[in-house]
Amino acid sequence: MGTTENRELVEAFWATLYRRDFEAVGEFFSSDAHYRDVPAPEEGAFGPEEIKARLRLGIEPLSVYAHHPRTMIAEGDVVITEHGEEWHWHTGEEVILPFVSVHEVKDGKIIRWWDYWDMSTLMNAAPQWWVEHIMEGYK
Repeated sequence: MGTTENRELVEAFWATLYRRDFEAVGEFFSSDAHYRDVPAPEEGAFGPEEIKARLRLGIEPLSVYAHHPRTMIAEGDVVITEHGEEWHWHTGEEVILPFVSVHEVKDGKIIRWWDYWDMSTLMNAAPQWWVEHIMEGYK
């Protein structure tokens, strides 16, 4: 796949993710894909099943989950997106979390997705019950 196809793949991935269609999200990833939230202390998730579980853990409890894309750059197998995620919890807390996301694509599948964001922005906004929920983990 070329640069244009890789960009289109990542655009389709974002559209699917923000619909919260977690099963369909898994189809975008290779069997050995690596997803990592860079500020988080753990190594992230590996493969479609772990990636779906990790996304569900943090995102499923949100009452609003919206995408605010800004800039997308694609070169070869790498697609970089600067964007914001709007998160609202049912208990009234909300945040727009700025991200830079790096996707690497091979043979029509995402093989690497690393998200760069500020931990304090999220933790200063998130309710305690949600923090406790994600600390339990997805495994």
